[in-house]
Amino acid sequence: MASLEEIRSARLLKLELLKERGIDPYPATTARDTSNAEAAEKFDELKEGGSVVMAGRIMSLRAQGKIVFFDFDDGTARFQALLKKDEPLPAEQFELFEEAFDIGDFAEVRGTLFLTKNGQQTILAEEVRMLSKSLLPLPEKWHGLSDVEERFRKRYLDTLSNPEVKERFLKRSKIIELIREFYLKEGFIEVDLPNLQPLAGGATAAPFTTRHNALGMDFFLPIAQELYLKMLLAGGFGKVFEIGKRFRNEGIDTSHNPEFTMLESNEAYADATGQRTFIEDLFKYVVKGLFGTLQFEYQGETIDLAPPFKVMKYPAISDEEYKKTVRPTLIQPTFLVDYPVAFNP
Repeated sequence: MASLEEIRSARLLKLELLKERGIDPYPATTARDTSNAEAAEKFDELKEGGSVVMAGRIMSLRAQGKIVFFDFDDGTARFQALLKKDEPLPAEQFELFEEAFDIGDFAEVRGTLFLTKNGQQTILAEEVRMLSKSLLPLPEKWHGLSDVEERFRKRYLDTLSNPEVKERFLKRSKIIELIREFYLKEGFIEVDLPNLQPLAGGATAAPFTTRHNALGMDFFLPIAQELYLKMLLAGGFGKVFEIGKRFRNEGIDTSHNPEFTMLESNEAYADATGQRTFIEDLFKYVVKGLFGTLQFEYQGETIDLAPPFKVMKYPAISDEEYKKTVRPTLIQPTFLVDYPVAFNP
């Protein structure tokens, strides 16, 4: 198997070949008028309407003499293209594709839609154009992006290689959208809190520090929203929330990261009981919006948000004992109340 450097060298030669033919390997525009998802959804209508222009990244490629099939992905869906030499793709374009195009390249395809004998939606290319020449192969072609460190350091490669990881990020985006919808529907104001703070506060965590040269002062990156949200309540805002970045200069493991996104809200004239009802409604709104139901599967368990959430007093044990003996048993939605003041930040 060729090394990465050998693959890159070969692709650089193809890049030069395109330039020698007077072809811009990185054009600034595309004539794309149909997304892959739209082509799939409106296939019958578009099939009768003449040529369409689609674009995306070549994910797989199968050459068979005078025909080439390749799958391309534009971020909305994956679609199949068929190149037939002289039928109707000009021979010089077909030969250029064979010489200069690789898996990982971004391509534009102009053509007509049809169904193959096995029922596969396909675009028959009348013209194919390079949109961006890739100088490295897709991850699964060299080591499968199985290394955990590599996956988390280069999440863009992780999402490109693993559809289930991309789906997780899409769900995360949808969750944030639903949270925001719920808060705004309930009359909250979304605020934007400072990331450079003169005092570190709001939680018991070590802060990151940074230097403001113009002021000649040290500042802290925020570890919680709490103090600024309370200031806003004092300033006359009754319901406020923020979804923002927070930073804690501590250890790293599978459930802790020094930089993370945090939601916090404050409401004037509300007590703990009212807040429990609010948070229960929030969770139900988000889960229903995400799954269309209040039940979902997680780690072999069916989680059911339909019944009222349980309310349980914190047991008379240490924090460490709680984490080992009680927390693993809390499967269904549960509010833990009367948290010992000694454990509170």
